[in-house]
Amino acid sequence: MLENEVMGMGLRLSKEEAEVIQPEGLPLEEAFASVTHLAIGAHPDDVEIVGYVGIRECFRQCNKGFAGVVCTNGAGGIRAGITEGIGDEQMVRIRRDEQRKAAVVGEYRVLIQLGYGSEEIRDRRNLLPDHDLKAILRVLRPRVLYTHNPADKHPTHVAVFARVLAAVRGLPTELRPKEMYGCEVWRDLDWMPDEEKVIFRLEGEDRLFSALLGVYESQLSGGKRYDVACRGRWAAHATFHDPYSPDASAAVALAMDLMPLIQDDSMSAVEFVLRKIDRFRESVRANLEGYVEGQILS
Repeated sequence: MLENEVMGMGLRLSKEEAEVIQPEGLPLEEAFASVTHLAIGAHPDDVEIVGYVGIRECFRQCNKGFAGVVCTNGAGGIRAGITEGIGDEQMVRIRRDEQRKAAVVGEYRVLIQLGYGSEEIRDRRNLLPDHDLKAILRVLRPRVLYTHNPADKHPTHVAVFARVLAAVRGLPTELRPKEMYGCEVWRDLDWMPDEEKVIFRLEGEDRLFSALLGVYESQLSGGKRYDVACRGRWAAHATFHDPYSPDASAAVALAMDLMPLIQDDSMSAVEFVLRKIDRFRESVRANLEGYVEGQILS
């Protein structure tokens, strides 16, 4: 971490283990100023999944730049394959190094690893992560922000979403992202009403994603083939999105538009999600009742 330079730009991070890296070797001020798309993920490799659309859009583009923020240190990763039997300290080093490699592969302008334990992120009394995220958003000022969706089933992912939302709401309106998306990891979003889905079409042969996820040997060798699973999910979305039309693309990533939550600070994130679930429930009820009302189902 280039501590003096970073502090000189107004970015003070709370953990001693935190680091700020410029994978392309740009001067810090230039790297920060070039960021247009930002992904904030819970664990090493989450940025590559929730933010892949942004990574892909910015890759080798002069007028767009991607940054990733990783909130936790990955100490709780699976112990299998090459990580079987190792301690937390070594696991943290392995996952930190893998995340650095992914940033090089994806040509990120900036990579920030905050270094928190998962339990620290989930502890609502700990306000330090909120401070860090707000400071990062003030400095980077991304136009587009990707993070975990609030209906994700992983508790740490949901905690990160909540902290990102709090950080964005803590900014003046003019500094807030112009687009904000909650993306899929530990739960699909195909249950949402079609008119509410944000659809990202991923066209063409995609070697970049394979290269990005391929650096996470600690996960792949441990039996978690996130690379295969994500591509399978995206292919399934492309085919099953519309039963009446040919596939419009080979792969589709879905996201939840989070802009209503940062355009109205009084809006409850809980009610925001529950209303979507209620609309899903009502669509299932209406469709089903149209055919089985009055019948006995066995």
